Amino acid sequence: MASRLHGLIVDFGGVLTTDVFASFRIFCEAEGLPPEAVRDRFRDDPEARRLLAGLETGELTVTEFEPGFAALLGVGPERLIERLFGGMAPDEAMLDGVRAARRAGVRTGLLSNSWGGATAYDPTLLEELFDVWVISSEVGLRKPDPAIYALAAERLGLAPEACVFVDDLPGNLKPARAMGMATVLHRGDAEATLAEVTSLLR
Repeated sequence: MASRLHGLIVDFGGVLTTDVFASFRIFCEAEGLPPEAVRDRFRDDPEARRLLAGLETGELTVTEFEPGFAALLGVGPERLIERLFGGMAPDEAMLDGVRAARRAGVRTGLLSNSWGGATAYDPTLLEELFDVWVISSEVGLRKPDPAIYALAAERLGLAPEACVFVDDLPGNLKPARAMGMATVLHRGDAEATLAEVTSLLR
């Protein structure tokens, strides 16, 4: 039986790259901070969450975010975002999986909470991998706002129920699931994630 699922929407950081939180830990080690200092700030500190929300929705620029978050961490602000993500690398297996899906006729989309707008992404790679992309700071919405998932499906020209969504954060999957998308939690194992995606799309 043919699948009713015809679209694949994927997150960027932590899905098409190596683990974001591992990169944060590398940063913390280099700065002499406790290993989970960055994660804990975003989880527990209202001001850190406010700064992150502003950055991801485009209300704050990088140059506004970096000194504010650096002050909370007690580190220098210079190239802070570059340093935070310095331990991340592309996940080539996941990139190849998206390429294969698109070649097979699946509609593909990127749905990313961006820390720097479209300039944070390689435009050639976006064109190669995706039919559409929704970048939080460009649209003024961020996951887990249900509206951004609906926008991604709309841009793909598909109903949410026809889409598979892949993210590395369980909280980002809940709104997608609630609107009828099939969801896949990426745990850093490309083989397992792609097997699940392939099974859903078959």
